Amino acid sequence: MKLMIVKRKWLTILALALAVGLVSWYVSNTDVQVTNGEQTQQKFVINMVTGEFSSETEDGKEIESYRWDPGTVMIPKGKEVLLSIYGVNGKEHPFIIEGTHYKGTVKKGEETLLSVQFDKAGIYRLICKTHARIENNGPMIAYLIVD
Repeated sequence: MKLMIVKRKWLTILALALAVGLVSWYVSNTDVQVTNGEQTQQKFVINMVTGEFSSETEDGKEIESYRWDPGTVMIPKGKEVLLSIYGVNGKEHPFIIEGTHYKGTVKKGEETLLSVQFDKAGIYRLICKTHARIENNGPMIAYLIVD
């Protein structure tokens, strides 16, 4: 039986190469090919889901709140971005992006795709019109930070 001795330096290099490979694979798989007529272009994709928290108070009252996940998203100014929002909780969530013409509806079990581009830096709120306030199991608001 042969015993092979590997220096710590080579193990470190191997681990680093593996990490770089995994990061490269992840980055290359987060872009989506979108066909626009005969032209194909790469788009930056942001994946979101609808979520729900529920709990019970000490007196037995059930409480719940809906949310977008993630609740804060960074978007590069001037870059076309594809928002992919998957409906997990709640029947449907009609939404607007405050200060823009963007709007849509996310339905449970379905993916909603919305192509957006912000030419002005700032914070834009993605607001579910059904759950906009605490009285309606909200606020269901995500913050789109354009920089």
